[in-house]
Amino acid sequence: MADSLRAGGGEPRTAPRTPKKDSGVLVIGLGRFGSAIAATLDRLGQDVLAVERNPDLVAQWSGRIPLVEADAVNPDALEQLGAREFPVAVVGVGSYLEASVLITGNLVDIGVPQIWAKAISGEHARILQRIGAHHVVLPEADAGSRVAHLVSGKMLDYIEVEDGFTVVKMRPPKETQGFTLAQSKVRERYGVTIIGVKSPGIDFQYATPETRISANDLVIVGGHADLLERFAARP
Repeated sequence: MADSLRAGGGEPRTAPRTPKKDSGVLVIGLGRFGSAIAATLDRLGQDVLAVERNPDLVAQWSGRIPLVEADAVNPDALEQLGAREFPVAVVGVGSYLEASVLITGNLVDIGVPQIWAKAISGEHARILQRIGAHHVVLPEADAGSRVAHLVSGKMLDYIEVEDGFTVVKMRPPKETQGFTLAQSKVRERYGVTIIGVKSPGIDFQYATPETRISANDLVIVGGHADLLERFAARP
């Protein structure tokens, strides 16, 4: 399914699958972060093309995902592989700050509409934002923050959406068990909203005022992170 070629430093071996215009994702760098993104997108049936300059990683992923062996630091290589035709590009090169900045700058220069870039520090993130990256991801910092919330209480999953609004999966506090949401008045008392409930052996259900919470349930709760922390800290 996946082919590979060389760009900006050799003759093509085979041509990769041509992504549909306005739908393809260009993933640059096949480290753990980039390879996970590229492989997942490909598995989901998305049009994706990966770019990697390390021959060992190229050999590892060749035949598994659409792949080009190229050095994206070189603007000519990006032009040769048609980078400007992609509406979305992901820069997974994080450990080499200079390469990360140069690649992101190259993508900005050719006008890629949406650029996602991996950063390894706050300073790195600020640089990427200043040169034009639309979205900057700090995988290790984000994962560390998420795990810290999970190990500190009853939360089983934690997703921060934006501006402090967060959604968590958690065990219900004892004071809610055996009561409907109308009776426990969670929103009035704690400022958070129980969005849905997953009971053992029953499909997920969106919550209503008549939804009754039991001790074995899992609840999906939304609200500001600080308020959720207080709610999850209840015995």
